[in-house]
Amino acid sequence: METSEEKAIKECQNGNVEAFGALYDEYIKKIYDFVYYKTMHKETAEDIVSLVFTKALEKIDKHDSNKGSFNSWIYKIARNTVIDHYRTQKKDKDIDDVWDLSGDEDVERDTDNKAELEKVEKYLKTITSDQRDIIVMRLWQGMSHAEIAEVLNKSESAVKVAYSRSMKDLRKNVDVLVALMLLLSR
Repeated sequence: METSEEKAIKECQNGNVEAFGALYDEYIKKIYDFVYYKTMHKETAEDIVSLVFTKALEKIDKHDSNKGSFNSWIYKIARNTVIDHYRTQKKDKDIDDVWDLSGDEDVERDTDNKAELEKVEKYLKTITSDQRDIIVMRLWQGMSHAEIAEVLNKSESAVKVAYSRSMKDLRKNVDVLVALMLLLSR
């Protein structure tokens, strides 16, 4: 039986762009959170998310549910759009090493979260781009290892190993783990 998501996708592919609203409503918060955790800047995240959904709507006819889920497809678009953003904005940095942690003057943060965020940000600077993506998608987005593997074009076992190693490292640094758990509980 066809899900409402599959029905909306088919309607969009048949020219009914208004059906995209259901997909937008379902994914806007998830994609915004994913992009925000990659940029840590509200306005930048909003701009990128706008591009993500514009690209998704423009390319909806290319989505093939036999090749992967819509969830993975839109996360790939989001990830690639973030990468494109850094390529155009940070030409002097290696894209795999970028974790845009803007200065305090650019970041709107709750004062209660500031110290916790700084601990998490410090840790996230020490790991690879893929490890950051895995942590964000697994912990903040609640994605399965299989979904993450599909987004990152990796095997599920590679994602599980990377996640396990990252969490093991986090557990060694109890302060960061506590901060991460505090942020997840909010």
